[in-house]
Amino acid sequence: MADIQHPYRMDRSALTVTNLSDTPDDTQFWLTKSAVERLAALEYMRQTMYGYNPTTTRLQRVLTIAQRPTS
Repeated sequence: MADIQHPYRMDRSALTVTNLSDTPDDTQFWLTKSAVERLAALEYMRQTMYGYNPTTTRLQRVLTIAQRPTS
């Protein structure tokens, strides 16, 4: 299987420790990006979290057998 090259790279030299109660400061960064760039970043995060395999991109077929009560 070929590796998919992503245009995003993580800067592992930057580390910030904050409290969860602090307000995030990344809103201004994302407001400077176009809608297409924001959607591309969102799709990249989705693929990172849930995986991406082009062979399984079709809809999954589900068969359920319902039992009718006898009367």
